[in-house]
Amino acid sequence: MKRRNRNKLSRFFKALGPGLVTGAADDDPSGIATYSQTGAQFGFGQLWTALWMLPLMIGIQEACARIGLVTGKGIAAVIKENYNKPILYSVVGLVVVANTINIGADIGAMAAAANLVLPIPIAVYTLLFTAFILILEIFTSYDVYSRILKWLALSLLSYPLTLIILDLPWKEIITATIIPHFEFSFEFLFIITGVLGTTISPYMFFWEASQEVEELKSKNIFRISGMRIRKPLIKKMQFDNASGMVISEFSTWSIMVVAGAVLHRGGINDVASAADAAQALEPLVQSFPYAGLISKIIFAIGIIGLGFLAIPVLSSSAAYAVSEALSWDSGLNLKLKKAHGFYGIITIATIIGLTINFVGINPVKALIYSAVLNGIAAVPLIFFIIKLSSNKKIMGEHKSGKLSKALLWITFGGMATAVICLFVLVAKQIT
Repeated sequence: MKRRNRNKLSRFFKALGPGLVTGAADDDPSGIATYSQTGAQFGFGQLWTALWMLPLMIGIQEACARIGLVTGKGIAAVIKENYNKPILYSVVGLVVVANTINIGADIGAMAAAANLVLPIPIAVYTLLFTAFILILEIFTSYDVYSRILKWLALSLLSYPLTLIILDLPWKEIITATIIPHFEFSFEFLFIITGVLGTTISPYMFFWEASQEVEELKSKNIFRISGMRIRKPLIKKMQFDNASGMVISEFSTWSIMVVAGAVLHRGGINDVASAADAAQALEPLVQSFPYAGLISKIIFAIGIIGLGFLAIPVLSSSAAYAVSEALSWDSGLNLKLKKAHGFYGIITIATIIGLTINFVGINPVKALIYSAVLNGIAAVPLIFFIIKLSSNKKIMGEHKSGKLSKALLWITFGGMATAVICLFVLVAKQIT
């Protein structure tokens, strides 16, 4: 019986791929900081976003993955074939700028988290982490690298574990999870735009589509002219995608609950540093000596592990976009000598991100601002994904159905509304 259960678990884990990695990368350091700030500032007031965004997140990522599977190309390559160059370069520019800023914020957060445990200068950590990530990304084969990314996804477990041992007001939490709560204030809309942006992020669109193509290449079933993508492959992708998004949003919800229960109720309403965020995990080890130090270690492991997962996703998705726009060879399955441009973009984006950490910006605040920027950038990108995935000429029999279209348009409308309201309040504050 135990062996049978282990075999089932093994088969389940093997069935997961780009969807799991994309979902885990969604809860990157930027996500952890934003969700922690949400819980600290508003308690359980924005818990509903995790539940209500789940079907939207599944819908948009499924459409992106389906585009990759059916066309055998990444998002930028498909846009290039169907739209003019100004639109193509605008889309690619949005992704590259947003991703580069996010990379910088994530590197800074990893360094700040490591500094909590071993007080080496943060600048040293940023250099070491950047070098290690680039070496891993450029010189590791895709098969090995994809397995590493899957295991790094386990870094998300610390918050659900904390959730289990807390004495929580479950009736209040369940009500806040199901029933939406709104406040028309700059602070509320700023954070909720960040939550939307770090949950439904532009880099995820490009990454998952391109990784579906990578998976086909690695298994020698890459789409050739005239070949039909069969429904079982689509179903497998949909299972992988939905599983990854459910895991991601459960982790998101757990972070918000833990931050609301520990930080907000403990009088911490502003997560100004990595140490503030780490306090959310103290209940996990409260019965042990040195609980504060242990919680910092657990927090650091989570941030660093997810940083190692997310930064390559960010830089690679930018590299896929640029390479596809310029018709360069691209893919993590290719060696450096066969894809100089692709790996060059990865290197440049990562190094520019690194330099952001030397201009005196608070790492935690940088994470939250990068999440808001992602929320703004996602709006026009979602519009193009709707058009591409619904186009029968591009997608054939696999074009979006009624449910997919409904989820995509609701996602577009919800994010656009949040961004417009935020801009209106910003304009009022300026005047």
